[in-house]
Amino acid sequence: MTSLPQAPQDEATGRVRRYVLTMVIRMVCFGLTLFVTPYGWYTWVFAIATAVLPYIAVVFANAISPTTTSGAESPTQQLSAPTPPAVADAPDHSTITIQETRSGADPEQDRSHHPGDEPKRDGDGKA
Repeated sequence: MTSLPQAPQDEATGRVRRYVLTMVIRMVCFGLTLFVTPYGWYTWVFAIATAVLPYIAVVFANAISPTTTSGAESPTQQLSAPTPPAVADAPDHSTITIQETRSGADPEQDRSHHPGDEPKRDGDGKA
């Protein structure tokens, strides 16, 4: 929904409909005034309605529909910044680790010589 008023063409169409409806009711009242017999108190009601309805039709047709004119609303004022997700201290189990091992090659050429990379041997030479 917006705060815009009704389109002028739609408002004019509504006014014409109200006017035509009121004038049709007036014509019905005029016909009932002439053709309903025996004449009685209701004949006077139909005659008064026939005389007053043109004024009412014009007033209703010219009535301006109530519109609330408020300032334009910015859609950004209604939006709030999304809250960032909480960072969990637990390890992420969705990470996949792939390890590669080489086989069939000379182990002396594949091994890079960094201090502390060699297996520790105890006193009799076993690892």
